[in-house]
Amino acid sequence: MSATARRRARAPGTVLPGFGLTLGFAIFYLSIIVLLPLSTVFVKSAGMGPTAFAHAAFNTRTLMAYRLSFGAAAAAAAINMVTGLLVAWILVRYEFPGKRLISAMVDLPFALPTAVAGISLTAIYANTGIVGSWLAPLGIKIAYTPLGIVFALIFIGLPFVVRSVEPVLADVGADVEEAAASLGAGRFTTFRRVILPAVAPALITGFALAFARGIGEYGSIIFIAGNMPFSTEIAPLRIVQQLEQFDYAGATAIATVMLLFSFGMLLVINLIQVWSRGRMA
Repeated sequence: MSATARRRARAPGTVLPGFGLTLGFAIFYLSIIVLLPLSTVFVKSAGMGPTAFAHAAFNTRTLMAYRLSFGAAAAAAAINMVTGLLVAWILVRYEFPGKRLISAMVDLPFALPTAVAGISLTAIYANTGIVGSWLAPLGIKIAYTPLGIVFALIFIGLPFVVRSVEPVLADVGADVEEAAASLGAGRFTTFRRVILPAVAPALITGFALAFARGIGEYGSIIFIAGNMPFSTEIAPLRIVQQLEQFDYAGATAIATVMLLFSFGMLLVINLIQVWSRGRMA
């Protein structure tokens, strides 16, 4: 048997070249597209020195921006855990007119430019907007407050939870619920003891993805936030402000903190996925 025939026998149906060549190309491509730009951020911030880095990345104004970005992202992701589970449940468990339209609407934040989303949300929730004009006499203000930022992050984070939970719910068929009911379990018990443990890893993954996206979100927030220092100023805006002042070192210092936090979130997501596969095995 020739060498070519032996290779084909070892890898039937293989279209791409061998492992070594494809792995080398993948590493090279990722290095150019991902690793090189990110490493530049670390190198630029490393040349500042510890004192200058701490002053740029951890001054009071920037710490307040971190607090708002992380807190609003966590609140929005937590809300999306509940609403996303409900939306996924409706899409998986029921058939009704307009189901495909609702499913497409879930993916709309993926396709819609974030600036358009921000302008639309501001027009709706401002004091003169469709919803804001009704809430203003009640003393409820959404636009130009941290609450408006949470609303914007709920909008852009919902698809992550829905699309993470939806396939898991599809695997947990209705027959499982029927079996639990036949054994005397009520609806709440069935949900707590059967449905929730099955979807919990996917739900946590969706939360982590929505949280990570919310931390770095800029376009959909910048219009509705108001951008008041120490109040409604987000961390990505602080980076843009430093760049506008030609303080590239200060911008990379803030970006480094955000980047390290994002890496931590990716690690958490991967650990959750490993845990989920271990439970399913």
